[in-house]
Amino acid sequence: MHHHGNPGHVRPDFDQLVGELSADVWLLCRHLGDQQSAEDLTQETFLRVYKSLPRYRGDASPRTWVFSIARRVCADHVQRAQRDRALIKRVELEAASPHTSRDNTSELALWDLVDGLEPDRRAAFVLTQIFGLPYAEAAEICACPVGTIRSRVARSRSDLIQALPEHAAKAAARRTGTK
Repeated sequence: MHHHGNPGHVRPDFDQLVGELSADVWLLCRHLGDQQSAEDLTQETFLRVYKSLPRYRGDASPRTWVFSIARRVCADHVQRAQRDRALIKRVELEAASPHTSRDNTSELALWDLVDGLEPDRRAAFVLTQIFGLPYAEAAEICACPVGTIRSRVARSRSDLIQALPEHAAKAAARRTGTK
């Protein structure tokens, strides 16, 4: 069946999309990719948006469309980077630990744990719990049924709850351990 999107849709203006969505896209890339690459992933996302704009059919809202492009950019990046990931993470943790004040340790721990979620679960969790998107929109962005998003979010929550005490114990050991 061929349908051409929303017949009355107006193609969004590229500069306006960048202005309205770049901060959110950066945050999404920060969570679905990694912190060091967020800027590059954001630029890559908008490069793909620019190239794809003539094909935008208005099936989804501009935000949903841009977020789904960002998700694909990040997925490609994560696949490429998986091998180097463990090493980068160790270096990142060692670099971060001396400068972290006690207060944001728990917040950092949470981001760390979110970063450790399996990629599909992480995407569902970040979109619904951090961006506060409706499950239906998250499902559209992740190209899966709403029920799948619900179960991924539920599993993410239980993964995070299980990981928290373990993570806290490791953090405490790091603080009291030998330098």
